[in-house]
Amino acid sequence: MKRRWLPLLAAACLAAPAVTGAPVTDKPRLPIDLRRTTLVVEDAERSLAFYRDALGMRVVYDNIIRTPRDAADDASAQRSLRLIFVEANDDYVGLIGILEYRKPKKEPPAGRPAAFSIGTPVLLFNTTDLKATFERAQKVPGVEVIDEPGETFYPGYGGQGRIPVIVSTLRDPDGFTVELNQVLVAQPQKVR
Repeated sequence: MKRRWLPLLAAACLAAPAVTGAPVTDKPRLPIDLRRTTLVVEDAERSLAFYRDALGMRVVYDNIIRTPRDAADDASAQRSLRLIFVEANDDYVGLIGILEYRKPKKEPPAGRPAAFSIGTPVLLFNTTDLKATFERAQKVPGVEVIDEPGETFYPGYGGQGRIPVIVSTLRDPDGFTVELNQVLVAQPQKVR
């Protein structure tokens, strides 16, 4: 569990009950925003079964992009890909891109790196109903459960108090590590 406390602590501070679709307004603003993480996947429909159907994200963009741009279909295109954006509550920073290379088709790597290994991303989602979300997620074909939901505690900001969190970990159908968590207290406050 030690290796997971930093991402979970960061997620805990973002677990606000109401989320807006605008950029963060707290001052001072940093000169940069993280807008989206794009996942290169083998099968976009299989990924949608996980992110849209199981986790409850909403599709906000779904297009086929071909080269050359005026190619009428995949057969006449040199390259074709499908790009989908799914969003969580915050439509400014809560986006994931799902990118499937259709032509030429990209083959999946021979082996999957270990979860929480150097160079591998971890997508962390907070939910208000982890039990139901986890049940749906683990049923998607290709999903691998790493850790069943279990309660743990993280140090509070400034070393004050503890933050109780139900933590679960799995891999999506393409092997991306996903944490599904439920923070059990009102939004923990950062010490500034």
